[in-house]
Amino acid sequence: MTTSSIWIIMILIMVLSYIIQNTLNSRFDKYSRIQTPQGLTGAEVARKMLHDNGITNVSVEHIPGKLTDHYNPETKTLNLSDAVYGSNSIAAAAVAAHECGHAVQDAWSYGPLRLRSAMVPVVSFANRWVQWVLLAGILLIEAFPHLLWAGIALFAMTTLFSLVTLPVEVDASRRAVDWLERAGIAEGETKAMSADALKWAAYTYFIAAIGSLATLLYYISIAGRRR
Repeated sequence: MTTSSIWIIMILIMVLSYIIQNTLNSRFDKYSRIQTPQGLTGAEVARKMLHDNGITNVSVEHIPGKLTDHYNPETKTLNLSDAVYGSNSIAAAAVAAHECGHAVQDAWSYGPLRLRSAMVPVVSFANRWVQWVLLAGILLIEAFPHLLWAGIALFAMTTLFSLVTLPVEVDASRRAVDWLERAGIAEGETKAMSADALKWAAYTYFIAAIGSLATLLYYISIAGRRR
């Protein structure tokens, strides 16, 4: 693959990323105005899903921001944002259930989640140094050609992390939608809404992984030309 074709792919990815992010925000805002049939808040949905799955060691916490929701397997905390924690909308229920899906994965030792968690220390190190090593490798490529390959190896770890994240997120969304229906929180039209919201959220991870892979190929092409 030539450098010019990689650049074209990266531009397309940036355009798609912009479209997906805008669509996600639009869908979240739309479904945030639609109340769940039972009127449960995001925090109540999370606690109910944890209870239904027999999980008693995870606490539901309130954090600031929008779409900053996440599950922390290290501290066993399910962190819900301002727009989710106290909201009784279908969007809030979908996000809360999705994050609970990660807690269920953790409780059941879901393979891809365990792999992603094991990669966190290495990826944190890579994220801290990768840009500096890549920059130095490009500037000093004639004198120290192996330095660029070291940067590429670090970047490859972040790309692998993005790819491993995909099945983790898709599985969490599947668990969320299935449970919302079983619990009677989202049925029929509201189930379709929750699935739609989570689908667009999953697209952001997909495009991030593809973008990371394209960037990795770009750096490899630079190193390959200097061999």
